[in-house]
Order: sequence, then C-alpha cells, then structure tokens
Amino acid sequence: MIRTENLEKSFGENHVLKGVSTEFYSGKPNLIIGSSGAGKTVLLKLLIGLFEPTDGKVYYDDTDLFSLSDEALRQIRMKVGMLFQGNALFDSMSVGENIRFPMDMFTNKTAAEKEKRVDECLEMVNMEGINERFPSEVSGGMQKRVGIARAMVLEPKYLFCDEPNSGLDPQTSILIDELICDLTNRNNITTVINTHDMNSVMGIGDNIVLLKDGQLAWQGDKTQVLESDSEVLQDFIFASPFLRRLREDALKTRHAQE
Repeated sequence: MIRTENLEKSFGENHVLKGVSTEFYSGKPNLIIGSSGAGKTVLLKLLIGLFEPTDGKVYYDDTDLFSLSDEALRQIRMKVGMLFQGNALFDSMSVGENIRFPMDMFTNKTAAEKEKRVDECLEMVNMEGINERFPSEVSGGMQKRVGIARAMVLEPKYLFCDEPNSGLDPQTSILIDELICDLTNRNNITTVINTHDMNSVMGIGDNIVLLKDGQLAWQGDKTQVLESDSEVLQDFIFASPFLRRLREDALKTRHAQE
C-alpha cells in the first residue's frame, strides 16, 4: 500500500497540490483522474519520488519515502515498475533487449537467467517468441505490452502507469486494462494509474482518486460512481448530456429492479 499525508507541492507561486491525503491499495488498480491541471501528473511524480513535496509525506507501507538514505531509496525503487505514456522503448534495441534493460542496470543475474526472465515476462503479456523483433516492427498495442513486460521484469511490488491507453483504439485499450488488472490482482501489486480514459474508470476502477484544483475531490470505486451525489464527480465523469442521460436511465432501471 502507498499513502499520502497532507501532501503539498508548489512551484514558486504556483500551488499545485493542496493537502492531499489518500491511499492506494495493494492488489487493486488505483486510478488517478481529474481535468487537465488538476495535479495528477505532479501527484504521480511525487509518489515515484521524482519530485520532493513542499510539505507532507508519502509512505510505502509504513516507510516515509523522503526520509530514506540514498541506498534505501534505491532499494525501494528496485521494487517499482513504470509504464510510460509513450512506451519509452529504445528503437535501437530488440524487444528482448528492451525488457532485459532493467536487469542489466540493477541485477547481477547471469545471461541465461536474464533470458529466462525475458521469456517469462513475454509469456505473461501473451507475446511469446518476439524477442528478436524491434519496436518499429510491432503494433502500438504490442509495444504497450512490451512496456508492461519491461515494467514487470524486476517483479515489482509497486507499478505506476502514465496514461497506459494513450493512442490506442478502444478494443486494445480494454485488453491493456484487463492485462494490467490481472497482473495487479495475481501478484498483489500496488498499481497506480494516471488516466483520462472513462472506460478504464468504469471497467477497472477498484479505487478511484479524483483531483480538482490540486485537492482530493472524491474517492471511491467504480460501483459507487453512478450513485454518488458528488457534483464534482458527476460533472467530470458525465460531462456530456448523452452520458448524463445514460446515468439517469441506469439509475431508473436499477431502482425499478429493486
């Protein structure tokens, strides 16, 4: 589990996060949502340790992330996997080499051990046998799966995903969501996903954190979204009249069945 306590972040006079206290649970996809400028990316970077807070705490289980020594922080980061918005694959490396890269950086595994782990991770994302291909030789959805395989190669305890469905068609987005959700549940990972995709919110949102103007505006799960009386949540999720009508029809149907 990861939790924040009165988290604040300012850049000069720009007060981006304003006392955010929340929790991200193990074994569940935890989604951060909100309008552009709400503070989602800054929160994600604070959770990873790329930014230091102006005030407040970030705890990994019971460990204060920003009180650690450099070596202790390095040990925590070895337990972190990251799926980047643009995949961040190295074009000059094969798929297998891309996945192996974190092991080359952080482990003393033998070449045989690394190749075995690469194969395991490719099997995990249903991409067996493409080790020698290059990123340019596979589709966008396949590149995203390679990115997930690389993020999983060090068997992370914590997984961060920045807009994992960016640039993908709806069907592929659903498959990526299901894959991330399955890996999270199966490996009891604390997964934090920064997303604009409302299909993800309603599909895998086991814990949803909504930010507005740098503050925690709402927190709950996908089953609570439809019936929540939070105006901030409804204005964000059901921004269009069409979606509002769908919500109203769903509520009427549910109440009629009860």
